[in-house]
Formats: sequence, structure tokens, C-alpha cells
Amino acid sequence: MSPLITLAELDALGEVTLLDVRSRLGGPPGVTFYREGHIPGAAYCDLDADLAGPAGAGGRHPLPETEAFQAAMRRLGVSNDRPVVAYDDAGSTIAARIWWTLRYFGHQDVRVLDGGLAAWTADGRPATTDEPQVEPGDFVAKPGALPVLDADEAAALARSGILVDARSAERYRGETEPIDPAAGHVPGAVNVPTTGNVGPDGRFLPAEQLRARFDAVGVRDGIPLGAYCGSGVTAAHELIALELAGYPGAALYVGSWSNWSADPSRPIETA
Repeated sequence: MSPLITLAELDALGEVTLLDVRSRLGGPPGVTFYREGHIPGAAYCDLDADLAGPAGAGGRHPLPETEAFQAAMRRLGVSNDRPVVAYDDAGSTIAARIWWTLRYFGHQDVRVLDGGLAAWTADGRPATTDEPQVEPGDFVAKPGALPVLDADEAAALARSGILVDARSAERYRGETEPIDPAAGHVPGAVNVPTTGNVGPDGRFLPAEQLRARFDAVGVRDGIPLGAYCGSGVTAAHELIALELAGYPGAALYVGSWSNWSADPSRPIETA
């Protein structure tokens, strides 16, 4: 199953749980944008409250506790036997986090609306301010369905396989760091900025173009793969791009740079 879904495929899907996961780093709460207009039937999923645990030593967006995540998803109407489709307005960089997190906790049918809200409105479809009455779901969260990395495992993978840094080239090179304690990257990691995975319309590039991006940094079939970013959000977007490119199964370093850079004993590379 592709991690993406088109509008036509969404129309044909029938009953579905639709989730709006818009968010702004350092901006107003994402629910503000949701209340100004969203896809009819969509419930709002909060990145910080629903898709991550409290920020701390584990990073800015660590994995939520199983029980808390299960409760949040049930409140949003998620059930194990009903497809989930998520969207945002940021090239799917936020929606990718719920795609990954639900799959990590065992949901088998989660997809991201390619192009997000912009694709919906560009097709002449209306947005609404009406908030749906959500019937609670029965989702049962079972962690461990996808591979994850801690800091030591990420460091080892950068030596033995390919660890992809999804942040901007400037942050990777250590020229700037607007959020975390130190600038630079995990030694040995390669840089494939998430922003290059999508076109101007916010849709993912064709598979052959994505594959060329990853092949250029040494990704090959059979090589162990992992990805990280600032706090484990846009790295999930990188995992979608890798899967579309024909490289499924990459591991996510959930703590990412916010975890790595918080420990002054960990080495940092700049280039």
C-alpha cells in the first residue's frame, strides 16, 4: 500500500477517519487554522498533544506513551479496521508524523493526502468551519511495528549504513541552529533536505526523482537505512520519500537532533 492517497482515491475509499494535523513551529496553535477552515468531516489532531510525549531529554517530540496515544486516537475516531487519512498544509511534513506514529503503534491502513489542503481547494472543493461530531474509535495501540533508533544506534548506523539528515543544508552544515543547543550533524550522516521531496504544489516528486535524490548520497538496496531531523517530525516525511523511492523499512531516530545535541558528550560534525 502506498503511503499516499490522491483525491480520487479518497473519494473511492468510503468510510474513513480524516485527520487535520496542521501545525506551525513557533506560530499560533494549529487548531487556529483548522477552525478557520478544513476539509469537511476532518477532526483536528494536535502534533504536540496527540503525537508526542512531553519534551525533555528524549527530544522535543518523543514518542507518546502507549496508553496516551491510544486514548488520543480513540477520541479522534480512529479504529483498527477503518482507514485513516491525514493532511496538512505544509507539504505533508506534519501529516507524515501521524502516518508513521499510527503505523508504529500497529495501524495497518494509514495514508497521507498528497498535496494536502491545497490539493483539496485547488480542485474546487469547499472547506468548512463546522466541526464534526466524532464517534470514539476502538483503536488498540501496540508499539513496535516499525524500527526506531536511539542515539547510540543512530551513531552506529551512520558508520555501518546510511543515516539521512532531513534538515536544511544550513543546519546540517552547522551554519545556523535556530532551536537546539548546538549546530551541526551526527558524524557520518548524509543530508537530503525534506523540502526537496516535494514540488511547488506540495505533492511528492515522482518515484524516479526521489530515488535519484537518495542514490546521490549512497543509498542502495540492502544497505541499512535510518533518518532523523530536528525532533522526529520531518524525518517521518523522509521515510515516506524513501518508501516511494523503493527503499522501505528505514528506521526513525525519534529523538533526532533535539536529543543528540542535548548531550554535550556526543560528537558533532560540521561541513
